[in-house]
Amino acid sequence: MNKILIFALILFLLVFSFLLVDLQLSMLFEQDNLKSMISFFAEFFPPHKEIQFLKLVIIALWETLAISVLGTVLAAIFGLFLAYMSTEFDDTFFGKILNRSARLGLNILRSIPELVWAALLIISAGLGPFSGCLAIIFHTTGVLGRLFSDALENVPSEPPQVLKINGVSSFNIFFYSKIPQLAVQFLSYVLYRWENNIRVASVLGLVGAGGLGQLLSFNLGLFLMDKACTVIIAMLLLIIIVDGISYSLRKRIY
Repeated sequence: MNKILIFALILFLLVFSFLLVDLQLSMLFEQDNLKSMISFFAEFFPPHKEIQFLKLVIIALWETLAISVLGTVLAAIFGLFLAYMSTEFDDTFFGKILNRSARLGLNILRSIPELVWAALLIISAGLGPFSGCLAIIFHTTGVLGRLFSDALENVPSEPPQVLKINGVSSFNIFFYSKIPQLAVQFLSYVLYRWENNIRVASVLGLVGAGGLGQLLSFNLGLFLMDKACTVIIAMLLLIIIVDGISYSLRKRIY
């Protein structure tokens, strides 16, 4: 009976979604629309290859890479700190307040997308890569913090309890017992988020947060499609390279 109800609910949501979105796939294949799309994409080619512009693209590429690396590393540090607070302090009244506050903070941080964070932070931090880096730090801290805390909660409880009975502090148990067990898993999480963040950093510039996205937004706004094509190619190459590095590192650590 429960399975039938779940199936009926999923079917209802699916039908309701189609009706609400008014999805008309046939419009994509109408002759006039196909001609318009082909004409639009034709404007992107050939890509712009002027040396001066390529230098700007390379600078923006390094900026995007720096945003993703710095944002991911700092988010991993802050996420681990919040994960520690959300899992290790639950014995006292003050500890429970810290625990619940940390969990609430993680929920808030990860529930707001990076683009929204960037749009909000631009008001206070201004245009440029600093806002983009902060946006990645805030959102990724929430994501990694939650992943770290879930992993910490699944660590077998017997060894930490034995250490605690023998007078070992909670911090030493966390640092010398739990972290070594989960180091490989944590590193895998961080590398996976870096793969995601390089994509995010590539588009954060659309709201003025620096990097390739800002260069793309500028050229699209001026209808310089050939230059926009060069920027898009740079984005794809950067994402492919980072995915390859991340995959290679994850393969080595397992």
